[in-house]
Amino acid sequence: MKSIRTKITTLAVVIVIISMSVATVIGTVSVKRIGDSSTEQILKLLCETGEKNLDAYFGSVEQSVTMVSDLVVSDLENTELDNLGPHVERVRAFFEKAAFKTQGVLTYYYRIDPSVSDTEKGFWYINLDGSGFSEHAVTEITEYDIENSAGMVWFSVPKATGRPIWLPPYVTQNLDKQVISYNIPVYKENLFVGVVGIEIDYTTMVTEVNNIRLYENGYAFLSDGDGNLVYHPQMDITTMPEESRPSVPDGILETTASVRYVYNGIEKQAVWLPLINGMRLNVAVPVSEINSGWRQMIVTILIVSAVLLMICILMTAQFTRYITKPLCDLTAAAEQVDAGNYDVMLNYNGNDEVGVLSRTVDRLIGHLRIHISDLNSLANTDALTAVSNKGAYDIKVREIQQQVNDPAVTPAFAIAIFDCDDLKLINDRYGHDKGDIYLKNTSALICHVFQHSPVYRIGGDEFAVILTDDDYQNRQYLADLFVQKCEGTCVKTNEWWEQVRVSMGMAVYNPDDDRTVDDVSRRADKLMYENKHDRKIGRA
Repeated sequence: MKSIRTKITTLAVVIVIISMSVATVIGTVSVKRIGDSSTEQILKLLCETGEKNLDAYFGSVEQSVTMVSDLVVSDLENTELDNLGPHVERVRAFFEKAAFKTQGVLTYYYRIDPSVSDTEKGFWYINLDGSGFSEHAVTEITEYDIENSAGMVWFSVPKATGRPIWLPPYVTQNLDKQVISYNIPVYKENLFVGVVGIEIDYTTMVTEVNNIRLYENGYAFLSDGDGNLVYHPQMDITTMPEESRPSVPDGILETTASVRYVYNGIEKQAVWLPLINGMRLNVAVPVSEINSGWRQMIVTILIVSAVLLMICILMTAQFTRYITKPLCDLTAAAEQVDAGNYDVMLNYNGNDEVGVLSRTVDRLIGHLRIHISDLNSLANTDALTAVSNKGAYDIKVREIQQQVNDPAVTPAFAIAIFDCDDLKLINDRYGHDKGDIYLKNTSALICHVFQHSPVYRIGGDEFAVILTDDDYQNRQYLADLFVQKCEGTCVKTNEWWEQVRVSMGMAVYNPDDDRTVDDVSRRADKLMYENKHDRKIGRA
């Protein structure tokens, strides 16, 4: 006859064996699932980071060309087409400043249509070696060239489409350089006058793409909207005839989610995001590298589980009635943590192995809770200025957009956009440490004036403030106060980096005209650039 202790011990051992086996299986499946999910999230995050960097770069080019084209159109209103010389000189002076502030510019030009003027052709500046821009003789244009020469796409395509356009990579005439360009046609009273454009070196874009790396053999590549490869680190696309250039696998074009495909006999996992210039940024990683991590974890889990199972069987024989309750608590805590709930407390304080394990797990959960909180804070905080970053700004915009979309709610808010003047000049002349001081002083002054509103650093030299409640009601006073404070810093010191010289634009949400928060932000951004333009004219 078996004793009750034997029966309980046998039952406990069986339960422990079953529990450990189930936990191991669940852990193994969970690790694989988490590994796959984490890899997809990392791929998306990496692709998003690369997309933001590339879009920021392309956006700076678009802004420069747009500023120049706006000036050209404005200046043409008071210019006779038979006397374009003074007009070209004014555009030349402004374009030089815009191109100087734009990274990676290879050439910039303002080309006048021969049908408008047979004497004034415009200008073309190049910077092949990075030493500075020098004027180059403009390319002669004939109707035949426009209709038949691929080298004239920078002129013929904007003229034909009548709208701003990013052109895919092409070899620019005379310089024999692979470039991509952004071009805007300009008109005077519906008459096509010419093209304003910037060409950037193809290799500059390639460098940005090559900086995107994941695992040992992961890489990024570019394709156009139809899936044709524009750049791939493992093949020289530029030397291939256009008709023979490969395209991305069909599966990648069908979804924006993570997708798997086979290339050169190697299975890969990839995600892609669109860029503002019409291209697509793709990030791919060999599946074997993705799997190696979670497979090693599963092996470790199996070994650790086997060891723990033996220990549990031996301990259960002596401490069955003491271990049952703590193990249940540990299991419940593990399930909560696995479900994402870190507000778990383990109250078992026994002076034994289970007690030590409970306290250790409790501390581990506490550390994990703090670590996750710190990571969330760091993810939404700008490291240099300690204000919220672009990611936090995007989250706030989405929250306000939900209110805008709700017909029962009419939010009252305004957005102010700030842009630091002459940051690049300070960095170049006095060093980036002085530029950092300049940014910190600017951030501190914005926070001081708009102290009841969230402040965000949304770009290298751009800040944004979302005004609500009292700050919204007092927005004009605060804007005037900010201007006064900026002027005060310029009086106190002659050091550029200690002064605060900032261009500002503020726009108020109008439910009759604005459908999205971005509409308000774009108006504020436009007003900021108008302010920057007016202030430059004032300083001149």
